[in-house]
Amino acid sequence: MSFAFINSVKTVPIGLLGALLALLPGSPGWAYTEQPVTNAGHVSGKVVLNGTPPPPKAFNLITYPETVFCGRISTGTVWRLLDQVRVARDGGLQHAVVMLEGVDRGKPFPDASPTIEARDCTLTPPVMAVRNRQDLRIVNMDPIIHDIQMYEVAPFESEVMFHRPLRMNPHHPKNDAGAHDHLPGTPLVDTIAFTKGRRIFYLECGFHEFMQTWGVAVTNPYFAVTDAQGHFTISDVPEGVYTLVAWHPGMGGILDMKAVVLKDDTLQVRFEFENATDRRMAHTTMVDNPHFGIGTLDTFGERVDIQPTHEIQAP
Repeated sequence: MSFAFINSVKTVPIGLLGALLALLPGSPGWAYTEQPVTNAGHVSGKVVLNGTPPPPKAFNLITYPETVFCGRISTGTVWRLLDQVRVARDGGLQHAVVMLEGVDRGKPFPDASPTIEARDCTLTPPVMAVRNRQDLRIVNMDPIIHDIQMYEVAPFESEVMFHRPLRMNPHHPKNDAGAHDHLPGTPLVDTIAFTKGRRIFYLECGFHEFMQTWGVAVTNPYFAVTDAQGHFTISDVPEGVYTLVAWHPGMGGILDMKAVVLKDDTLQVRFEFENATDRRMAHTTMVDNPHFGIGTLDTFGERVDIQPTHEIQAP
C-alpha cells in the first residue's frame, strides 16, 4: 500500500479551471480508448476542508414562484437554504470530484447517461462528473414546471449550453400546492457540448435559483465523487504515473498531485483544502426585510402558509 498527501491549492477563478486542467502534465485532451485492464491498481483516500465552511446561501421564498410547495424544505419562515459546502465533523468534504488526468486507455465509461432529478425544488446530485458530447438526462418529479438553464463557466463570459422548460407529469393533481406525489415528467435530454477547452458547468432552475447543480467534464472513467465523510475510491486503474486532481465548486481552485499506481496495490491519498469560498451575495444572505416577510402577500389578498413538512432547515 502506498501513501500520498497534498494541501497546496491552485486558486484560480472558477471559469479558468478548464484551462488549468488542460495544462496538467499528461493530460490527453478528450482522447480515450476502452480496453481490458490486466495490470490494475486502485486509488483510495479522503478530501478534507481544514478551514471553516461558509454559511449556506439563503433565498427568500416570497420572491420566488410556488412559495408553498418549495417551502416544504425551508426554515419554516421565508427562507430556503442551499448548503453547497458540506463538511463532516472531522473535516471530510462531501461532493468533491476526484479524477485522474493522463489515463488514455482502460476500463469503459458507465453505460447510463448521467441523470439530474428535480424533486421538492431540489436538483440531485448537486455535483457530478460528465463526459463531453454525452447526453444529459433531467427528470422533473415535482407537480410544477421548472426552467433549466445550463452554462459552461468562463471567467468573464459564461455561455449558455442549453435552456429548456422542464415539464411536469400531466397526471399531477391540479391546483393543489400540497400535492406531494412524485410522478416523473417527460425527461429533458440534451447533449453536453463544451467549447473553447472549458470543462466546468453550472445548471440551475430559472424560476427557483436555489435549485443548482455543478459539474466537471472528465477525460476518462477514472473519477469518483466523495461521500458524506469525504471518502472516495477509484478502481481498476492501469499501472502508471498520472496526475490526481480534486475539485469542488465551493473551493475556488483545485488540488493536484502525482499519482504512481502499481499493479495489485492501493494508493492511499489525502487532499486538504485550506479555505472555502463564500459565494453569498446580498440577495442570498439571511437578512430580514420587512418588505418580504411572511405577511407580505396578505396585502394583495393572498395568504402564504409555509410549512416545512419535508425538511426543517436550520441556518
